[in-house]
Amino acid sequence: MAGALASAMLFAFPVLAQDARLSLADRVSRLEQQTQNRDQSGTGLVNQIQQLSSQVRQMQGQIEELQHQLQVLEDKNKAQYGDLDARLARLEGGGAGNPPAPSGTPAAAAATTAATSASASSAPAPASSSAATADPAAAQAAYDTAFQSIRGGNYAAASRQFRAFIQQYPNHALVPNAWYWLGQSYFVTTNYGVALDAFKQLVGQFPQSDKTPDALLKIGYCQIELKQVDAAKATLKQVIAKYPGSDSASLAQERLQRLQVQAGG
Repeated sequence: MAGALASAMLFAFPVLAQDARLSLADRVSRLEQQTQNRDQSGTGLVNQIQQLSSQVRQMQGQIEELQHQLQVLEDKNKAQYGDLDARLARLEGGGAGNPPAPSGTPAAAAATTAATSASASSAPAPASSSAATADPAAAQAAYDTAFQSIRGGNYAAASRQFRAFIQQYPNHALVPNAWYWLGQSYFVTTNYGVALDAFKQLVGQFPQSDKTPDALLKIGYCQIELKQVDAAKATLKQVIAKYPGSDSASLAQERLQRLQVQAGG
């Protein structure tokens, strides 16, 4: 009996040892599989991040395109409202008066328009730059052509076309916008001195324009590029003080902080 038990134990030990080795091998295999799964998960996560980054870039491009389209619609609406006001003014005046000068028109131009109205007879006035404003469709077409040029990256053509628009339609409601985009066409081509003059024209002539905060901000940017750092800081502080809570003020604050960090470093 004892011999049989001893014989059974001798056979059992190798089997248990083999089972232990198999169990250890299985555990090692499982660990290797888990490590491989983690590596695959990490690679998948990197791929997902890259895909999300690409989607974000695409969305940013779409947002910029929508902003341009919105600007075009806003400009067209302003021009249409200006034309409607002019028609109402002519109806109220019995059709004899000229439309009032739009807001932001320099006093000298308004006086010239008034003098022309007072001296005009029933005969049509000769063609001139002031008379050209009587054709809002042509003015809008000229502005749209210039705006399409700057949207398409043809900045040289855009600068010529916006200058021509300002000269031909000096009393048009879109003149402040034309000054802004004229300055922008020079800014993106690193003609900072000329861009600075254009933005200053807008801020000086049309302080109530919706484009004035952005133009004042761009004046600060031009001054930075022209190494006029002290003047740039003063301009950026002016944007923050005059237009608190606006996008222009936020951008001015961010740029001012960068200038201060650079000065400290």
